[in-house]
Amino acid sequence: MTCQRVVFLTQHGKESLVAPVLEARTQRRVELVSGFDTDLLGTFGRDIARPGTQIEAARRKARIGMDLGQCPRGIASEGAFVQDPYTGMIPWNVEVIVYIDDEAGVEVIGVAQGAAMNAQVLASDPESLQSFATEAAFPAHHVMLRPDSAEDTRIWKGISDWDALHSAFHQAKAISSNGKVFVESDLRAFCNPTRQNLIRSAAEDLARKLDSECPQCNAPGYWTTDHIAGLPCRQCLTPTRVPIAQVWSCRKCGHREERRLPTDAFADPSKCDFCNP
Repeated sequence: MTCQRVVFLTQHGKESLVAPVLEARTQRRVELVSGFDTDLLGTFGRDIARPGTQIEAARRKARIGMDLGQCPRGIASEGAFVQDPYTGMIPWNVEVIVYIDDEAGVEVIGVAQGAAMNAQVLASDPESLQSFATEAAFPAHHVMLRPDSAEDTRIWKGISDWDALHSAFHQAKAISSNGKVFVESDLRAFCNPTRQNLIRSAAEDLARKLDSECPQCNAPGYWTTDHIAGLPCRQCLTPTRVPIAQVWSCRKCGHREERRLPTDAFADPSKCDFCNP
């Protein structure tokens, strides 16, 4: 099979994370393209707001890259930082990689998520700065500084060594109106190893999906799109919300099938809304 060229618009080193995965596991050659400042589509430093959703931003990047590289296939990566979906207390990172193939007429999305290194502090002295930086895994994870607050537009980015950190801190404090400096994790991909690991995982998820072809039309991206609940409770036999099957479908031709999950015959009563309301 001929290796397909895929363009990747990025300026934060993501190609070194994504390309090796896709090239090793799929018949695709990733080519870095430049010529557009992707920070114009939004920054984690909040100096430029991201319009639209995470997926929309990734699609926009992919399309710009495809135009610049004059290629019918493109990928783009986009991250988001929220609170974890389980407790709402842990910083959480969601990474998506969008693959668009205009020749095949498909879009496939790789996703990964997990705990993030995303910390902030309002520091007033070198001791509190030092303590925060150590807990935030500095200098492997870079930081950013602002005088006064998180909303201040004056910003020092990409700080990656102790001397630079203390120098920036004293500069920011000197122009601060309240004697404090807002310090936070720099969430750009090349500055945050924890995020880098999740980008690789999203690339692996994308590779798995690209390697899964529709049995009807052979389009890539044939994957799980839904679950069917209803495993009966062992105690009362009432259908529960425990899945009994997965729904696999093709976004191109609409082919759909149900695949039974290899589960036990019955669900534990603790999962039953009737026995355990």
